[in-house]
Amino acid sequence: MEQQQETWKLPEAFVARMKAMLGDACDTFLASYEKERALGLRVNTMKVPAAEFAGQNQALFSLRPVSWCREGFYYDRESRPGRHPYHEAGVYYIQEPSAMAVVALLGPKPGERVLDLCAAPGGKTTHIASCLEGRGLLVSNEIHPARAKILSQNVERMGIGNAVVTNEDSGTLASFFPEFFDCMVVDAPCSGEGMFRKDEQARNEWSEANVKLCAERQQEILDNAAEMLKPGGRMVYSTCTFAPEEDEAGISDFLKRHPEFSVVRLEPGEYPEGLSCGHPEWSQDQNTDLKYTFRIWPHESEGEGHYLALLKKDGAWASEDSRKRKQPKYWNDKAGRAYLWEFFKKSLTEEGYALLKDGMDQLILFGDQLYMLPDGMPALDRLRVLRPGLHLGKFKTKRFEPSHALSHFLKPQHAVSVCRLDPEDPQVLDYLKGNTVRGEAGLSGWTLVCIGEYPLGWGKAVSGVVKNHYPKGLRIQG
Repeated sequence: MEQQQETWKLPEAFVARMKAMLGDACDTFLASYEKERALGLRVNTMKVPAAEFAGQNQALFSLRPVSWCREGFYYDRESRPGRHPYHEAGVYYIQEPSAMAVVALLGPKPGERVLDLCAAPGGKTTHIASCLEGRGLLVSNEIHPARAKILSQNVERMGIGNAVVTNEDSGTLASFFPEFFDCMVVDAPCSGEGMFRKDEQARNEWSEANVKLCAERQQEILDNAAEMLKPGGRMVYSTCTFAPEEDEAGISDFLKRHPEFSVVRLEPGEYPEGLSCGHPEWSQDQNTDLKYTFRIWPHESEGEGHYLALLKKDGAWASEDSRKRKQPKYWNDKAGRAYLWEFFKKSLTEEGYALLKDGMDQLILFGDQLYMLPDGMPALDRLRVLRPGLHLGKFKTKRFEPSHALSHFLKPQHAVSVCRLDPEDPQVLDYLKGNTVRGEAGLSGWTLVCIGEYPLGWGKAVSGVVKNHYPKGLRIQG
């Protein structure tokens, strides 16, 4: 009876189509909607190695590995890691397990230029950043302003220094970045069928007309993405839907218009474990290469529905970018540099300054806010930019004040004054609420407040008493 109730909640046309697609397996597929969905977190390896975090916190969160992502773990819903202070410190990102497969399939490498075209809320962006290990350039774009703001906040929380967050449509980006990126993720807006189990709104808003509309929009986005990829570059297209029009048939349509692209033929062992092959018979031309695309099914895996295709653009790219791209107008104010240097000298260790030293010639000023641009980023004049790189801080009257983003970018060994709090210390919650905390008597000046080895934010200390500088908009209420 329970299965009938759950199935009845699903759109009738959707159920009919899934029966046609899956045949006898459809009953098992529909029965998966009775089960609780799997919950996952992905360790931020810029903060801590995944295995080390899992070993230290297995009991706390009942962690189990996600087969297709070595940084990913399932957690027990009772452990609620989203409410642990580690979350505020950016130690991990709460992410639907299937979504972790996208970047695992792309395999970004340190030093590459990478685009996350439809990036909010930031799961794939923050995963890419971990793979880049602070080297290279990451452009993360979101067309919807409110969602772009959330994306920018997650980039900050995870301590990412080499990301630029933009709020543009794909066509505008294509005109700005022709043949610019080594690889990219196109996690396209879709009908959301794979999210029906967790998202009632997605179920209620589903229609065959919306599937068609999404498929058309995805083709436009893919066309623009194709212009931005270098010859020889690779792209992962992904959706969280089961609709063939948006998946195999969508890739087939794209390949017809773009013969310079092909599906990368990966054999078992060459792609993340736990993925199922795609279905050429679900596209009109039954392109056999579509069997090298991938699906994740909720009745076969611990994860929601997902489709993934790894594509490559034919050709080779010269080692040097010969295109003439407008360069940023870097900031080099003598007085401002003196205030910045004073902060560095008093508040950062030699190791901390060395971390930032190479970027001192790539500073730009937005109003009174100082940013460090990532390597290789051209001028941002014509783009709507929320975060043009690492936010270092702002200038006030004859002084420089560090940003919250800088606190998350640093590690305890980078700061002169550090207030370490134990995860069980009640002062952790006090700090997150915006209250004063107490550390060792010798603490003075700008102080990095940490939970263990993970920074939470800044404070200003006098004789061990740390005045709170945690951003008001992030503070826990109550």
